[in-house]
This record gives sequence, structure tokens and C-alpha cells, in this order.
Amino acid sequence: MFKPILTRSIAVLLVVLLSGSGQLFANTVTGENGAVASRSALASDVGVEILKQGGNAIDAAVAVGFALAVTYPSAGNIGGGGFMVVRLANGEVLAQDHREKAPLAASTDMFLDANGDVDRELSLFSLQASGVPGSVAGMLDALEKYGTMTRQEVMAPAIRLAEEGFALNADLAGDFNDTMPYFQRHEASQAIFSKNGSPYQAGDLFVQKDLAESLKRVSEQGRDGFYKGPTADMIVAEMQRNGGLISHEDLESYDVVWRTPMRGDYRGHEIWSMPPPSSGGVVLLQILNMLEPHDIGVLGWGSTRTVHLTVEALRRAYADRAEHLGDPDFYPVPVEKLISKDYARERFADMNPAAASDSEQIFAGNWNTESTETTHYSVVDADGNAVSVTTTLNGSYGNRIVVPGAGFLLNNEMDDFSAKPGAPNMYGLLGGEANKIEPGKRMLSSMTPTIVVKDGQTLLVTGSPGGSTIINTVLHVVMNVIDHGMGVEEAVAKPRFYHQWKPDVVRYETDSFSAETKAELEAMGHRGLTDSGYGYGDANSIVIRDGQIEATSDPRSVGGASAY
Repeated sequence: MFKPILTRSIAVLLVVLLSGSGQLFANTVTGENGAVASRSALASDVGVEILKQGGNAIDAAVAVGFALAVTYPSAGNIGGGGFMVVRLANGEVLAQDHREKAPLAASTDMFLDANGDVDRELSLFSLQASGVPGSVAGMLDALEKYGTMTRQEVMAPAIRLAEEGFALNADLAGDFNDTMPYFQRHEASQAIFSKNGSPYQAGDLFVQKDLAESLKRVSEQGRDGFYKGPTADMIVAEMQRNGGLISHEDLESYDVVWRTPMRGDYRGHEIWSMPPPSSGGVVLLQILNMLEPHDIGVLGWGSTRTVHLTVEALRRAYADRAEHLGDPDFYPVPVEKLISKDYARERFADMNPAAASDSEQIFAGNWNTESTETTHYSVVDADGNAVSVTTTLNGSYGNRIVVPGAGFLLNNEMDDFSAKPGAPNMYGLLGGEANKIEPGKRMLSSMTPTIVVKDGQTLLVTGSPGGSTIINTVLHVVMNVIDHGMGVEEAVAKPRFYHQWKPDVVRYETDSFSAETKAELEAMGHRGLTDSGYGYGDANSIVIRDGQIEATSDPRSVGGASAY
């Protein structure tokens, strides 16, 4: 039976200030039969309702994905793409790639201006910035292969939320209004995200009739309801009107790929994550491999030594990311080399325990051979199925262009390619030949949906948005659970610090470490230690211990967890 430990209202996210610590704690719920943690309380409740109706975690994950397209439009989507890691009740682990693809008309230099420089307006806010969407195909494929319910059953809540509307909270209403200067460039975008040109206010009913009709076509016709027929016609018509590249052929030929998941071992735990074209799993395992010889738990959370070791591991892994990672269907990514423990020892051999490295002197290892506005959700059920999904439009609200008549936003995922070797993308990440633009290619990602297993049982389901900071956020949550023995609430809420090789700076959240530790790190040569003034990531996570399923939404955002 359902034994609630903490209940909440859909309308109100409970954020508790832990007395004397300055530490915010998230909306956390505990149940015995299943749980969902996501960026939207409404979407999390949709997932739990599906579980209560007898659906499994895959059914619930698909229902949550479609619901997020309605209730969290800056990142939830049917016009974007993402990755899914699934652990079935029998212990089998699967990795699904429904990342966007470059249109067939894309070209390597398509975002370079007459001077050979990257045109960021073109790569971020034009229709050329859009890759071929994969979210609909991915969710439907997962449902068909591993779900137990029909499309109509799992999509009904999202359709209802779009058609009947829901009350906006202050977070969403404010976000719409902050982005309005971009929406105003496009009539269809302004029509949805404003009330006849006036700003939305908290409490206003947000109805999305066009989106509801698009969802109904998918519900009734499956994949063909999006990649063919009226919805596809609307996408292509908009592309042809305004210089976009996506064609009917691109849409009809889009394919979902089931890939071999990344598997690593860390202190007796199995770490399962996403393989390329996501860099997340490879980089996460590299970092953990470099850290494993050091007793992080004894060194302590936030200690000078722990921070130093973590930054040095991040520095080296991100250097390798820039050089070696891309779409494995187009480039020979040396995955096994990168995630081997022998390579980690080689990579960390030049680490000075008393001094920071200089990123200008750290290069990718050699051998012979998203925005922050992504969103992550985690789902588990009573039978032991677990799903970790990260989905995105790339930037907040993608390219900010709504498909007229279809009611959904398009992604600006093409910016995740290396438009020019050595030129940073919107997240400051560098790339080269492995991630250059090519027709039909999937752009490199940092998304890191992850499942941690201990003694044959799922322990942790986690992931995060955050562009280049995603891997870092997941790393902190994994270390907090494994090295520091934290519960999910504390593991997610604890402050984080961040480094990505270049620029050679350490950014951190307030209280990530003490003033004394900061001074010691600076004395060791760590550059640019900067309090970011805001939080990194949105790690909506689940931990299962002693038969109890504990789900938490990250307190850095207005999300929600649900359980029963």
C-alpha cells in the first residue's frame, strides 16, 4: 500500500531551508510502488497516474515526455530530441538515441560568414539551426518495444493538458515574458506565449489548441502523425518560407538507434550511461576512473583535496571530449580506450597533487587508432524497471520559432556541431573534426542519463540539463551518493562546482567549499574561482534503498516529484 512520507500540492513546490546551513532542500517524496522526478509537478503526477493504472516505467516515461512538451515548453518538446537509458526488471540495460540529425541539405560551413567566422544568429535563432526532430519517434519506439499501454492511453493526459489548459505558475509566466523579445519576431510564437500580445500572469490558464491537435495526430496515427501528413507539411512549409533546411525526406527517413550503453565500475557500483553521440557516458566514466584510486569519501565533501582532484579529472576528460567524441556512425570514436581504467591511470599520471594544471598545457590524449535549457526526468516502477531520460531543444525554447498551425517549438540543435574547429558553441565547448557538420549526422551532446546499480539492484536514477555542465552535475550526484553516502535529497541539493578544460576557470555555487578551501585552491594555482551566483543543473533523481523509492526534484528549479 501507498505510505506517503511527504505530500505536496501540485501548485506549490515545498522548498525547505535547513536551519543554520544555508542549504536548500528539494521537493522530495517517498513511495513503495513507483516514482517520477521531473521539472514539472504536473508531468510527474501524469507519470504516477500511469503507474497507478498498471503501466510500467517505460509507459510512464513516455507519458511524462509528452506531458513535458505541454507543461514545460522551454525544454520539454516534440520538436527536439534526446537520449534514454532503460534498465529492465530482468537487469538488461538499453540505451536509446533519438538525438536530432542534420538535414540532408546541411553543409560543413553553413554557419560561417564571409569572413569565415561563426554567425551565431544563424546557428541559434534561424530555421537553419534546427535539426530533424527525434523526440516523437524515440518515445513511440520505446513504448512499442518495452511499454504495456497504448499510445492513446499514455498520450491522453498530455492532450488534455494542452486542450483544456493549466494554470501557469510564476516561474513559467515570468519565463514566457523574459523571452518575449524573441517570440515577437515570429507571429506564431507570440500568439502562443502571450495573451493577444499582453504578458501572461501567474494563475492564467494556458491553453495550447494547436499543440493538442498535433498530439492527437500522433496519438491516432503513431509516427506518421508527425513525420508525415499535416504536421510534416506544416514543418516543411515553414522551412521553405524562411530558409530552413528540413524536408519531407528528412522527416520520413529519421531513425531511432538503440546503442550499446556505456558501462563502468566505480567502487563496487555499476555505472550505466549514454554512449556517443552523447559525450556524457564516456566523460563521466573517464572522470570516475581517474578519481577511483583516491579515497574521496575519506578526503571529505568540499575539501581542498577533493575539489582539486575533481577539477583535474574534469580538465583532462573535457580535453578528450573536444578531440575524440562525435557521432560514431560518421567518426571512429575510440570509446573502449577512453573508458579503460588503464587509460585513466595514464591520463592522471601527470596530475600534481599540490598544484593546478594549466589547461593550455593539457591536450587530448593521443594514441594510434546542450542550454542550459534541456530537461531530465527519472522514473521507476514497483517491478524494478527504471528509465532515465534527458530531452532538449538545446537553447531555452530552442530557436524560439513555433511551427505555424502545429503549436510546437523547433530546436536549435545544429549549434551543437563544431561550426568551425576551435570555435566555441553557445556553452563555450570546443570541438573539431569528429563533430563537424555533415548531412544526416547527429550532433555531439553532453546529455548524461545515468543509472547506478549496486548488488544487482537499481540504486540511483539521475541526469540533468545544463549544456556543458550536465556531466559535471551528474558526476556530483553520483559521488555524493557513492562516496559521501548521502540520501537523494541531500545528494541533489548540495552545492556544485564546475570546470570544463577551457576556459580555464573554476565556477562554483555558493557554499560549494569554505573560504579557507578557496584560498588553498588559489594558492595551488586554480584560476578564476568564481561564485556563479546561480545554480548548475536540475538533477531530478531517484534513489531506491531498503524497498523505499525516494524521488526528489532539484531545488534549483521549480519542479516536482511524485510517488505512490
